[in-house]
Amino acid sequence: MKPAPKSALKDKSVELLFEVGCEEIPAGMLPKAEEELRTNIEKLLSAESLSEGVTVETFSAPRRLTAWVRGLPAKQSDVESEVTGPPKSVAYDSVGAPTRAAQSFAEKQHVHVNALYLIQTPKGEYLAAKQIKLGKTAEQILTAILPRAVHDLTWPRSMTWTGLDGTRFIRPIRWIVAVLDGKPLKFSIAGLPAGDTTRGHRFIGSNSIRVRNFADYEKKLHSNGAIIRPSRRREKIEAELNAHAKHGSFRIHEDADLRRLVTYLNEFPTVIQGDFDPAFLSLPDEILITVMRDHQKYFAVEKKNGELAPHFLAVINIAKDSKGLIRAGHERVLRARFADAQFFWQSDQKCRLADYLPKLERVTYESRLGSYRDKVERVRAIARWLTEQWFNLGLLQAHVAEADRAAELAKCDLATEMVREFTELQGIVGGLYARAQGEPDEVADAVYDHYRPVGLEDPIPRNLTGCAVSLADKLDSIVGCFAVGVVPTGSSDPYALRRAALGIVKIIIEKKLPVSLSLAIGAAAKALLTHKPKRGVTPEQETQVLEFILDRAKFVLREKEGFGYDEVSAVFRAGADDLLDARKRLVALKAIRKSKNFEPLAVSFKRIRKILEKANVSAGQGRQVNPELFENQAERHLYSTAREAGSKVQSLKREGKYQEALEVIAGLRPAVDEFFDGVMVMAENEAVRANRLTLLAELLREFTTVADFSEIGGEERR
Repeated sequence: MKPAPKSALKDKSVELLFEVGCEEIPAGMLPKAEEELRTNIEKLLSAESLSEGVTVETFSAPRRLTAWVRGLPAKQSDVESEVTGPPKSVAYDSVGAPTRAAQSFAEKQHVHVNALYLIQTPKGEYLAAKQIKLGKTAEQILTAILPRAVHDLTWPRSMTWTGLDGTRFIRPIRWIVAVLDGKPLKFSIAGLPAGDTTRGHRFIGSNSIRVRNFADYEKKLHSNGAIIRPSRRREKIEAELNAHAKHGSFRIHEDADLRRLVTYLNEFPTVIQGDFDPAFLSLPDEILITVMRDHQKYFAVEKKNGELAPHFLAVINIAKDSKGLIRAGHERVLRARFADAQFFWQSDQKCRLADYLPKLERVTYESRLGSYRDKVERVRAIARWLTEQWFNLGLLQAHVAEADRAAELAKCDLATEMVREFTELQGIVGGLYARAQGEPDEVADAVYDHYRPVGLEDPIPRNLTGCAVSLADKLDSIVGCFAVGVVPTGSSDPYALRRAALGIVKIIIEKKLPVSLSLAIGAAAKALLTHKPKRGVTPEQETQVLEFILDRAKFVLREKEGFGYDEVSAVFRAGADDLLDARKRLVALKAIRKSKNFEPLAVSFKRIRKILEKANVSAGQGRQVNPELFENQAERHLYSTAREAGSKVQSLKREGKYQEALEVIAGLRPAVDEFFDGVMVMAENEAVRANRLTLLAELLREFTTVADFSEIGGEERR
């Protein structure tokens, strides 16, 4: 069969099957790698003008990354271009014969001199030649870009197995599949040639499976113990979990992250049920669930009343457990893990939680910030300060004492055997031990919750004492790390300071806490100075911390609460030290911005700011407006209207009536319009000009304390 002529290839589309086979990739890394492989291929195809109408799908399993590309043009389009040469006067002599310049141009363009022609340009007539760049075939392009798509994958860490100069990848690559319309492509990755042979499940599949296309590949691998699509593995797991729950009349402890994890841990997932000794149910649910989930990847199950049942569901990477040997093995391992947890629980309880505090002196928090014992004393001081801000004197001592006690106990579980073995339980174990040892519920709950929230979807501490300890812990971490130069950069954030800042914002907003961020940062800085390591924090570093937290606050208000980017910018420019107050102003701003006067006034304020910046006049300057220098009725009217509105705005702000205050400000629009229509700000008389600029500066200063209108989107009027 003769190959199709190149002209026929332009309208033909082809299909690519691409697979990188390797040793087992950590399950948590697969979703990102899968998405990144798709992005890399799409980007590289686009760079070759080969992406229009193309669909790229990617899939992953523990031993493979797969790409399926459809609608791929068999060949690039030819590109025609025109190249300009020497002018006509140089290219031809007096009788019209081509000169040496014309001949050299033709040779350079690889065309006959007779193929040259003249074109008209703004500079006159010039010699030109037509060039046609022939498009490459999909085969030629793919052999070049597929190794690049794999090379450009980013991993948290990589390894080499073919020498220090060899290919870097998360795991050793064992085979490559690259089939274009049934034909293997010729290239190599990590010294392995691409081919049309894949491998099935490590234990129940063949090690040599020839494939022609994606449909053939998916079908054959399924029969060899590998379900390629993660979505279908997830569906299989969900169906089998539900079937077990229905059969056993129990419900599965909800855990979306675990469902996602086991989907990527297994190529052919199957759910089995196991049991454990009901005597272990005397341990707290949190410990049992953590052992099952984090250490064994098992699903806990609950009775209808919500109590844990003495069963678990495990996802195994095999079609079935016909003899029950796998189930017995899982039960044996879980029994040993539960026995360890039971021993730690009983052993740790032999002394009071507070007795572990001295042991924290041997647990380093950060080399320059001292031990966790030092951190506890700082957190206690900050938590006391915060609590004092929130309560009236009648209740003050009781609440301050609870916050102090919770902060004292919060980190003690770091020295327990339970947390050494099950690090995921830090904080939780402290709360459980505190309750078991008779601490007040307020204190025990605060210890249990003090790491919360660990993300925007995580709940905040359930009581005010817990909020105080959580805020204190997070403030100490951020202020301390900034003081010693540990500032998050790019993806590097070893002390999770961004997450801590988000937690601060979430607690303040959800709990509606009246907290001055600058004062709270100052309290944390004072604690760092008065307690070990007794390190000072510069005003510049305090400002840096404030901006760091405010950046997270802007993100939360935009992305989670739906306020506009310009609305957040307008309110924060007017000051946002009190996040609760800033949010109230945002609500008011959002409500009023659709009024007829608002957007035009915002444009005028933008114009005022530009005029002042151009004239190098600060809105915060201390000059006073001199009414005797007014020459125009429009400026007199603006001055009197602004003075009258200013007193109303100040009164409404004091009462927290921000929407009404903004409505008064928006009412200035006619006077502002009249001013700009009838007054030349940059007057020739220097005193008059300075007075008008001072009037505008005062206007901007007085009426941007709720929100800075000049930050609101809108086009300036001409």
